[in-house]
Amino acid sequence: MLSHPIHGLVAATHTPFHTDGSLNLAVVEQQAAHLQRTGISAAFIGGTTGESHSLSLAERQALTERWMEVTRGSSLKVVVHVGANCLGDVADLAAQAQELGADAISALAPSYFKPRSVSALVECCAQITSAAPELPFFLYDIPSFTGISLSMPEFLTLGKEALPTLAGIKFTNPDGMMFQQCLHHSEGAFSILWGTDECLLAGLALGATGAVGSTYNFAAPIYQRITAAFERHDFATARAEQKRSVELVARLASIGYMSAAKAVMKMLGVDVGPARLPHGRLDAAQEKALQTDLEAMGFFEWVK
Repeated sequence: MLSHPIHGLVAATHTPFHTDGSLNLAVVEQQAAHLQRTGISAAFIGGTTGESHSLSLAERQALTERWMEVTRGSSLKVVVHVGANCLGDVADLAAQAQELGADAISALAPSYFKPRSVSALVECCAQITSAAPELPFFLYDIPSFTGISLSMPEFLTLGKEALPTLAGIKFTNPDGMMFQQCLHHSEGAFSILWGTDECLLAGLALGATGAVGSTYNFAAPIYQRITAAFERHDFATARAEQKRSVELVARLASIGYMSAAKAVMKMLGVDVGPARLPHGRLDAAQEKALQTDLEAMGFFEWVK
């Protein structure tokens, strides 16, 4: 077990593309600068928001290399998501992340051929961690995408013995009871990172001190106000700010969350391009309607 506490908001970043769908790595510098301007302490790259399953191994390696170049010497930390169905590819990505100086790695479980037990999941993770023995490792638990619903407290119990670099879990799982069991496992030795933006206040109430999310790319001030209000016991303000998050996420999801979120980034001056298939693309009319609705709800004032 490797202690590596992560506190505050971690942005799960988009992978930038040109309009033809090819990588546009020049935008990474703008992304990193934007995160630092908005008070984000770390970037979680190549995850769900980063469309990792739509990237080739070579593209993922190029993405990691660029993020590490851009953030070298800065205060912005980088967590590299290395998960994939092929554990050989995962090991290559983990080794590269360590070589380039990433702060940590994370991986979701193989999800086509699924581990059917916690012990099998730990075996998969052992192949990952052995490729990057110096980096803290966070399992990425997201049952809604992987279709894998295993006991995370049991994973921590077995992983504590078998995975020397296990630091915690990125917990994108609606099971609040399990979250608490993980949070208090081994006397709170692990970092259990909350992964549901639209319910951040619930996570804080349960004891979360760190969170990873996609809307932190473009709406960090909302969540910073939620956290600040919670800390001063101003729950009315915290609930009002969380309601804004819910309204925002619902509007983006109504037309396809990934494409809409990338459109919002463009509106804020960081053009990360379109999403790749199988995600759809917004046409000009949809983008205009989205911007109009965001203006009407006050979004651009919320994130100043």
